[in-house]
Amino acid sequence: MSELNTPYEHGTPAWVDQLTTDLRATADFYRGLFGWDYEVGTPENGGLTMALLRGKPVAGLREMPRDAPFAVVWTTYLATDDVDESVDLTEDRGGAVLVPVFEVEGPGRGAIVADATGASFGMWEAGTHIGAYVVNEPGAVVWNELATRDLDTASAFYRDVFDLEPERTPGLPYTRFKVDGRTVGGAYAMADEVPTDIPPHWMTYFGVTDVDAAVDRVVSLGGIAVGDPSDSPFGRFATVGDPLGAPFRVLDVAAR
Repeated sequence: MSELNTPYEHGTPAWVDQLTTDLRATADFYRGLFGWDYEVGTPENGGLTMALLRGKPVAGLREMPRDAPFAVVWTTYLATDDVDESVDLTEDRGGAVLVPVFEVEGPGRGAIVADATGASFGMWEAGTHIGAYVVNEPGAVVWNELATRDLDTASAFYRDVFDLEPERTPGLPYTRFKVDGRTVGGAYAMADEVPTDIPPHWMTYFGVTDVDAAVDRVVSLGGIAVGDPSDSPFGRFATVGDPLGAPFRVLDVAAR
């Protein structure tokens, strides 16, 4: 059990949310998979519906028009001490601003950007809302991972913008991002065989106690399984998708 109540350190993945074209179907799916409860969005928090574990926010859902020109995906937000400065640094280091700085009065300020390799992500300057209040357990986010076609450029970008410390993992084609020596996320280079229509992206991992059972549950709830579960040095995991098409991964945390 990992509960937090103070703001995340600068550069640390702090929050995930999803824009969906069917809020009710999406909420029902994740309730069935993770046991989430919900606090329905209001104008005061920008219409963001909070997904809750034990009454504490773990992720967000927001509805968008069915004809909106955006893919249904989970967006990873990195904590920032100053969102304006981070946006300026993003542009200076070859990234792009997708959604300019916005403010939700009270909860905090954010922006949506793309890094220098084209992977989109959010940034969040906490006010009263720090991000996820429960992490690293079943039903909560346990890992955030960047897939990119240029790992060196991506590593330099996150180092320069967020002071993340990239460290290659010995014996693996993998980079860990660290804050003050503590690992907070990862990155890898997408293989040449990955279709070019799959862009660089951040992937969200949610914790489960049984990956194989979770995949079966995903399918029974109307989602999809992308290949079979796999074992890795970081634990057993599987890539899946919800009924609206948002990809994510489930990772076995039973032994943690």
